[in-house]
Amino acid sequence: MISGGPPLLANENVPGPAVAALRARGRDIVWVAEATAGATDADVIRLAAAQRRWLVPFDRDYGELVFRGDLPLPPAVLLLRITSYRPSDPADWIDRILSSEQAAAGGFFVFDERGLRWRPLPVRHG
Repeated sequence: MISGGPPLLANENVPGPAVAALRARGRDIVWVAEATAGATDADVIRLAAAQRRWLVPFDRDYGELVFRGDLPLPPAVLLLRITSYRPSDPADWIDRILSSEQAAAGGFFVFDERGLRWRPLPVRHG
């Protein structure tokens, strides 16, 4: 059983079975579909930043908001970019990301068919 790790905020489009699997493994995860259904992407980022949760979206536009926006940033974003999968698969992907060498640093992760890519989050001043 996996437990601990950073607290997570799963966006609304993360499948319920994946959220349930992560909870069963002992992960601290809040699901937008339960907590603030219908929240805008900007509000989801603000919530993740305010609660210091690692954000888990499937939406590519989160990259734009993180790197070109002026929103407060969460410690990390785990962008999942695989389109065909079983509903519980994202739980395994998230565990794989969290066990990567880069995970200790936080940052912006992209997980897709090619594997895992990482880059640091931008620095916000003021």
